[in-house]
Amino acid sequence: MATTRTDPLTLEVVELIGTVVARYYEEYDRAAAAHSLTGAQARVLGLLSVEPTPMRKIAQKLKCEPSNVTGIVDRLETRGLVERRPDPVDRRVKLAAATEKGARTALQLRESLGFAREPLAELSHAERAVLRDLLRRMLGVDAVGADVEP
Repeated sequence: MATTRTDPLTLEVVELIGTVVARYYEEYDRAAAAHSLTGAQARVLGLLSVEPTPMRKIAQKLKCEPSNVTGIVDRLETRGLVERRPDPVDRRVKLAAATEKGARTALQLRESLGFAREPLAELSHAERAVLRDLLRRMLGVDAVGADVEP
């Protein structure tokens, strides 16, 4: 029997993915609120804690308007969590970057998110690798390589 978008298994998987995403965002918003941040502010701070990023690229990653990102970065900058810097490659471009305080806050946020981490910890390394590879395949992202149990 061919798989369709309406077969019961596909519908159940779609529903489960939706539930996981909703729970993740609920927990993320709660963790953000504990730091007096909105969910959007926390997501931007998380991105910037990895690497300084042009505002336009932040907007692309978050799938929102650049003007929204400007407002978010303004509020984070006022709190001392983010700063704007000239891009060393193109001085016409401004990069947003997490300050030391912002990087600490982003780390505390990541560490407080148990919903995704705790259930995943119950899976073996091999099961997590299979799940990762299936999610990458769904998203059209090439797998980096096979993982084996250490």
